[in-house]
Amino acid sequence: MSAVSPLAKSPVRVRAGRLVLYTVLVAVTGLFLGPFGWLVLAGLKTPAELAASPVHWLPQHIQWHNFADAYQLIDFLGYARNSLIIATIYATLVTLSSAWVGFGFARLSAPGKKTLFGILLGSMMLPQMITLLPTYLIFAKLGMVDIYWPWVLWGLAAAPYLVFLFRQFFAGLPRELEEAAIVDGCGYATIFWRIFLPQSWPVLSASFVIAFTWTWGDYIAPQLLLSTDRTTLAVAVMSTYVTSAGTPVADLQAAASVMYVVPILLVFLVAQRGFVAGMSTTGLK
Repeated sequence: MSAVSPLAKSPVRVRAGRLVLYTVLVAVTGLFLGPFGWLVLAGLKTPAELAASPVHWLPQHIQWHNFADAYQLIDFLGYARNSLIIATIYATLVTLSSAWVGFGFARLSAPGKKTLFGILLGSMMLPQMITLLPTYLIFAKLGMVDIYWPWVLWGLAAAPYLVFLFRQFFAGLPRELEEAAIVDGCGYATIFWRIFLPQSWPVLSASFVIAFTWTWGDYIAPQLLLSTDRTTLAVAVMSTYVTSAGTPVADLQAAASVMYVVPILLVFLVAQRGFVAGMSTTGLK
């Protein structure tokens, strides 16, 4: 008779382990979805219920009209269009430029490359507030206030974190791909566009989603550089739903915030497979 391996687990232990795992996953999921759920409930309450103490967890009378009022009080689609234009332009350009820079750091040799890469990564530690005033002064001197050109230039300049993602991914690709292309007479630009970039679709998806989320959720730059007509939905949601005394109308802000978050959720749901694959394979050789 063959001996039973001591490492073999009984079906009861396997089911118990899965139950514990699923319980933990459900708890963590609830922890992350809790703020969004509270936001949805806040958009369905009256101002009195939002200000009540103790807290009213569920609305007594659901106020569906809050969403219609929040949509009609401002040019919601117009501000959303502005956000979509800026986010799409920036995400597309910064993804391509970061891929090009990451390719250079991963596959090309040059004196001081490691030092430059270290400086690039170190720039991620700079708070945005430090560069806020110099950025505004530069764009003001160039006559680029109240237009979308700053986001074009930011996109062409690449982003340190995205450069890091692409550099790690490209560094893991076989050297034989590059050598075979060089033997066939291809330059590095052709190698990048025709060989390496098509191979990097998971990182491209992850990079686009990250950059799109950055720009869609940015409040400071549009508030600083754009006028009321050209500003984004993030600024409109935070600054428009107020009373004549300047007090925020919390129920309308909550309802508008829910509608503001929906496009980001849709972008992630569409690109989630590529996003997860890009984040999980970056840096693996």
